[in-house]
Amino acid sequence: MKQIHPKVMALKALAVALVFALAGTSAFADCLDKRQIQDAVSSGQIQSLDSVLSSAGIDQSQEILSVQVCDEGGQLVYIIGVLSPDGQAQNLTLNAQ
Repeated sequence: MKQIHPKVMALKALAVALVFALAGTSAFADCLDKRQIQDAVSSGQIQSLDSVLSSAGIDQSQEILSVQVCDEGGQLVYIIGVLSPDGQAQNLTLNAQ
């Protein structure tokens, strides 16, 4: 089993905390639960996460920390927390439709 250095674990925990802090009001927006997201993708209401990331040219080396689909002003968007290889955490807001 691969051992993870305590500093790496601490960095990832900090990154996750930063992502949620950066999310701000989106944590309280009208967001879909996992089942609703699956149903929306299956029905074609929104694109899959892979399609959205590919279309946006998101670097595959970034680690995805969190994914939400929320209604922002009548438009469904993915709010994606990512951690870059250099340890920088950020939220991306991408059109889900």
